[in-house]
Amino acid sequence: MQELLVFQSLWAMERRHTDGNERSLDENIAMILEAGFDGISAHYTNRQDVLRLNETIRGTGLKVEGVCFPRSVEDLRLPLELAAEFPVSHINLQPDVRPRRIEDCLPLLDGWMRLAEAAGVPVFIETHRDRMTTDLFFTLDLLEHRPELPLLADLSHFLVGREFAFPVDEENHTMIRRVMGNAWAFHGRVASREQVQIEISFPHHRPWVELFLEWWKYGFRNWRSRAADDAELIFTCELGPKPYAITGRDGNDSTDRWAEALLLRQMVRALWTATAEQQRP
Repeated sequence: MQELLVFQSLWAMERRHTDGNERSLDENIAMILEAGFDGISAHYTNRQDVLRLNETIRGTGLKVEGVCFPRSVEDLRLPLELAAEFPVSHINLQPDVRPRRIEDCLPLLDGWMRLAEAAGVPVFIETHRDRMTTDLFFTLDLLEHRPELPLLADLSHFLVGREFAFPVDEENHTMIRRVMGNAWAFHGRVASREQVQIEISFPHHRPWVELFLEWWKYGFRNWRSRAADDAELIFTCELGPKPYAITGRDGNDSTDRWAEALLLRQMVRALWTATAEQQRP
């Protein structure tokens, strides 16, 4: 049976509060575990950090999404080595390069995919601003040249990057659906056309929440049609700290991001159930 697993981003656990207090890794893992998340998203770029992380989660059953930011093909070797030693559900690759020509991107993408295949580790290319995939049109062009390129869809970056008018027209919906046709995992936050992360608990932001729920619902259904019967879909709650989070005059978050992460998980699980019901004869 296909399964949805909801992860929590460790980056999103950072408080960055004006009181200067930060929770320890142990405290954050304890919160995530107690709340019932299935896994965590964490950087897989430094051996000592990965070792400490895996020592902390040993015995908890938490799975890991490993995040990396390679600038060359060779830069992916360490995250893959770490993933072999400390297993991950997948590697989330943010391509930290900004070529202006599609032709300059293809050797990097092909090299990364060859390394991933040789290592036997799923590697998904994240859609993210200030990366190779910063622009929606450019990313669609990449997909024309590499139709099977596995993506990790963070749709917030495309919405704010392209500043879609609201309501979103069919042309833009079609482009977002094309991206989701290659998505094998999702990062979850809600954007508006002006801000990459808005407060999902504010009533006046509900239209944007509904937009993302509509997109994710399509993405889940599309994934179900492509994935194996026993596959796991990873959705990571990634409500980041400031400057992603909107802050008040006091310099602190305008909402409780942890509470909103739990709310987001609830919404996403309901979507998953709805897509399962729609597939039944």
